[in-house]
Amino acid sequence: MSSSQIRSELFRSQVLQGNALDDPIERAVHAVLPAAYAESRDRFPVVFLLAGFTGTGASFLKYEAWEEDILQRMDRLVAGGRVRPMILILPDAMTRFGGSQYINSSATGRYQDYLLELVDWTDHTFRTEPRREARAIAGKSSGGFGAVRMAMDHPEAFGLVGDHSGDKYFEYCYFPELPRFHRALEGQPDLDGLLRDPRRARPHDQAFRGVMELAAMSSSYSPRPEAPLGFDFPIDVATGAVRLDVWERWRSHDPLLRLSSAVEALRSLRLLYLDCGAQDEFYLNVGMRLFHQALEDERIPHQYQEHAGGHFALNDRLDHSLEAISRALG
Repeated sequence: MSSSQIRSELFRSQVLQGNALDDPIERAVHAVLPAAYAESRDRFPVVFLLAGFTGTGASFLKYEAWEEDILQRMDRLVAGGRVRPMILILPDAMTRFGGSQYINSSATGRYQDYLLELVDWTDHTFRTEPRREARAIAGKSSGGFGAVRMAMDHPEAFGLVGDHSGDKYFEYCYFPELPRFHRALEGQPDLDGLLRDPRRARPHDQAFRGVMELAAMSSSYSPRPEAPLGFDFPIDVATGAVRLDVWERWRSHDPLLRLSSAVEALRSLRLLYLDCGAQDEFYLNVGMRLFHQALEDERIPHQYQEHAGGHFALNDRLDHSLEAISRALG
């Protein structure tokens, strides 16, 4: 039996030119093409898969012991009749700090616009069904956040959404990280130097990761071009005091708070699929339950599943979202 094929292309972005971090504007985009793509002249629906923090599209292709890669997963799902043949697009929205949250920011770049660029590029490069009703976006963690945010901001682009443990209810998933971030700073006397060249810093331990994660989120959620770093941290780095004005800027990005202004956009979706582990280490299960209830209150159709796992090693959950997307496509 024929199997899925991976096709990798270099895409040069217009909207990332001149980004504040001088991150690459030419990036690899990986496409997973179903076996039927080479065997026919048919057009296919498309799913954009967004990786979590510190991940890129290539993360879905790497070898992991006891796990399927995305090609093996798709071949099994298609062969079993659970998923129709689809094209998967695996973007790279990485920044120097470890991730962009897939949104536009003056401190990182126009990463939501970058995804929209890729939509147009994909429709001109592959035999897609070039309409929102046949175009899905899905992801896990930061990728789930980016997928929901895209649906809220650009409902004209994507008609189906899958969100696995996406960032929500910032009071639970982010606020507890702030004191840990301040403590980690004590081991980083040269914060500016670290942020200029994180690759050269050693060791890349948990404290390093904590600093980089808060830098990534701050550059995404609280940019300020006139600030020395181009963004504001939600705490005073000297004292550790919470900067409530900056924290409110973070909260303005919380999907829970943005939902009320995106009701019609979410109602227009053919599918809104959500799931989360009941043991999520960042308490995103709380945010997902609250989001589910808010969707219920607004009578926005959606599917919600809560499973027994945590936040990590959740590639098997793609079976559920891809199957739900396939069913919703008809």
